[in-house]
Amino acid sequence: MEFVYPYLFWIMIVPFVLFAILVSTNKERLSRIFDAKVLERLSAGDESMPQRVRNIILFTAIFLMIVAMARPVINEGEKSVEVKGLTLLTALDISGSMRSRDVYPNRLEFAKKKMEEFFDAMPSDEIGVAAFAYSSFVLAPFTSDKETLKMIVEGVDDSYINMGSTDFSALGNLAAELLKKKKPKILVLFTDGGDEEAIAGFSDILKENGIDLYVVLVGTKKGAPVLDTNGKPMKLKDGAIAITQRNDALGLLAKENGGAYVIAGNGEQDMKKLAAVIHAKYKMQAQGEVKIKQRSEYFYVPLALGLFFLLIGFSSLPRFRTNSEQHMMNNGGIK
Repeated sequence: MEFVYPYLFWIMIVPFVLFAILVSTNKERLSRIFDAKVLERLSAGDESMPQRVRNIILFTAIFLMIVAMARPVINEGEKSVEVKGLTLLTALDISGSMRSRDVYPNRLEFAKKKMEEFFDAMPSDEIGVAAFAYSSFVLAPFTSDKETLKMIVEGVDDSYINMGSTDFSALGNLAAELLKKKKPKILVLFTDGGDEEAIAGFSDILKENGIDLYVVLVGTKKGAPVLDTNGKPMKLKDGAIAITQRNDALGLLAKENGGAYVIAGNGEQDMKKLAAVIHAKYKMQAQGEVKIKQRSEYFYVPLALGLFFLLIGFSSLPRFRTNSEQHMMNNGGIK
């Protein structure tokens, strides 16, 4: 048998021993402080359990509770559990159009929120994160630590946005390199889309490398003004305000490349459905083995005994005499 929290046992046992010693030697100190008559009035009746026995019972109860808090267990060896999941690359669009506010609070923040919901829907899968616009780069390597991924994605703010045109070919090449040794090869984009001319070369790269594409589209077909770094609408050469709309051509490309697309909405159901589609299509891959200690818990034994002794100790507490009772005893029981 061993303790799960042995340090807790040793931290608490030292003050417990000191407390027991002080209580055991308290009688002599009290006699030096209080008058004998005062002590007589404070003393217990003769019908109670002897103080020494009661102290032993209460100290035993406290000791057993300390043992229970340290969590005694019996180890029964280790068990290997195989962790299964997929490996996939996600990519966040940081182009200038992601500042638009046709979804709340803007497309970038909304896309980040959907990415975090997607991470929650893929608990046992390894996910990498990239960002793309005029150039593409890695934000986080493949990992199953979703909380860390969320923190990294949350750190992507307006300063990351690039006003240059989106280079989907650069994204395709980066995805091909990162997914080179992965099987299956899965790429999930969070973007407001791209026109057919911009994604033409992207399609060829995906097909050459056997990458399945899934797209989460943010924004509206109605569109919204393109905003500059100061949050003001940008204008075209003719003076008209530049409007950006969600382009679904990238979604259609995803269907042609063995994947699917979803138009992001409020709530988590869309990301859960996307995760279900991905899991249903691919056989879960082994991500390795985790060693789990098998052990039987026995904290309830000392806890139950401690409560039992505590009940006995408190039920035997002496009944202190009142002034009237003391007076009756001093007068032979005559009132």
